[in-house]
Amino acid sequence: MEFREEGEGEPVSPTGQYFNSSILSVAIFAVLEFEVPINDSQALSLIQDVFLPINPRFSSIMVSDNADQKKQWQRVEVKLEDHVHVPIFPSKMSPQSYDEYFDDYISNIAAEKLPQNRPLWEIHIFKYPTSHAAGTLIFKLHHALGDGYSLMGALLSCLQSAENPSVPLTFPSLKSSGPKTTHKTKIVPQFFSSVFQTVSDFSWSILKSNFVEDDRTPIRSGEDGVEFRPITLSTLTFSIDEIKLIKNKLGVTINDVIVGIIFLGTRIYMQEITQKSSNEHCTALVLFRTRNIGGYTSIKEMIEPNNAKTTSWGNQFAFLHLPVPKSTEISNPLDFVWEAQKMIKKKRSSAASYLTSWLLDVLKKFRGPEGAARYIHGTLKNSSLTISNIIGPVEKMALDNQAVCGLYFTAVGAPQCLTVTALSYMGKLRIALGAEKGFIDSHKLKASMQNAFGVILEASNQIPPAKAA
Repeated sequence: MEFREEGEGEPVSPTGQYFNSSILSVAIFAVLEFEVPINDSQALSLIQDVFLPINPRFSSIMVSDNADQKKQWQRVEVKLEDHVHVPIFPSKMSPQSYDEYFDDYISNIAAEKLPQNRPLWEIHIFKYPTSHAAGTLIFKLHHALGDGYSLMGALLSCLQSAENPSVPLTFPSLKSSGPKTTHKTKIVPQFFSSVFQTVSDFSWSILKSNFVEDDRTPIRSGEDGVEFRPITLSTLTFSIDEIKLIKNKLGVTINDVIVGIIFLGTRIYMQEITQKSSNEHCTALVLFRTRNIGGYTSIKEMIEPNNAKTTSWGNQFAFLHLPVPKSTEISNPLDFVWEAQKMIKKKRSSAASYLTSWLLDVLKKFRGPEGAARYIHGTLKNSSLTISNIIGPVEKMALDNQAVCGLYFTAVGAPQCLTVTALSYMGKLRIALGAEKGFIDSHKLKASMQNAFGVILEASNQIPPAKAA
């Protein structure tokens, strides 16, 4: 699930075609919040001199080969005035008032498709102070250009450490704690367990993508065309230290804690809206990376086509179908975290994602990229929400000496009413909730997530460290 990044006229990867089709068009928003107002002219020179040279795809469009209709990347002249937008609003208003303008602006640009006749990205400069920042930079990047890891790595390559620009940014390690030793007597049972899990997951994935829909709930309307409706983007912040405290007490991973909090928060919200939602079938698609690397690599390594170990640009991820635990079946809030751990561990031992990739190749061969895109669209539409998280820098970073005080991302264009993303930065975890406007109450959903975090943190403080699930 990746494309090569050398020269021009390179073929668009299959995944790139799936995410930019008549069936599906998904974009990633990356939002940078600054401590001081943004300088327009300075930003334009940085885009020209730093952002565009990062990757040829930022200066290319998708074109179809006349012979076989296969899509390729073709380099074109980039007109910055077509890509950089600076909205104008009334001056000298309060940050709270500009919060409303910002929310409406995000909602409007999220609903707009990126034009196909120019490179698939936009940058929006919001120069007004909000309650979060003195100025905000919004990157809208089409998913066909790459996944969150690729695009975040590209953006971070434009930034430096605020304390010492000559020192590279540092990140928490993505590596596991170490290799696990498996006793020989367990190899055979684990093999058969993995085979069974693979068959089960692959079969369920096909059913979910084609026939079995989640119930209609306060977070899933089940209607067609939700990807074209406006969204409300809200965020909340958790302490990484407190998440680590929960992690250590429960003997799980940080990812397990994040997913458990989102599961519980989702159920709390659904029950607040209607009591019937506590026992309804609800599935989350959790994205996980398929790269065999321990952290961010340089942009040069990302786009190097001749090194299989380091090539990491493109779309390299898979979905895990995780049923959101039912409230009626769980009495202890910590069970939401342990259930997340149990399910993620099982799904990761499965090879279903590779079979799904094979199935998409088959669909592409016989039905074209549109047929494969329709399958992915069904996978998203029949589920209730998508969860994705990315690690960010440990220390404060700056763009041309302008300090970044906040950072978060989201994805738009998926046929779902709710998308939940998480990004760490400077010891904080920023959760972004992309919710369908007018259908999901973002204020109540945000409060429910905050409540879930508080309940799980309090419950974890009542147990001794490293209690196994």
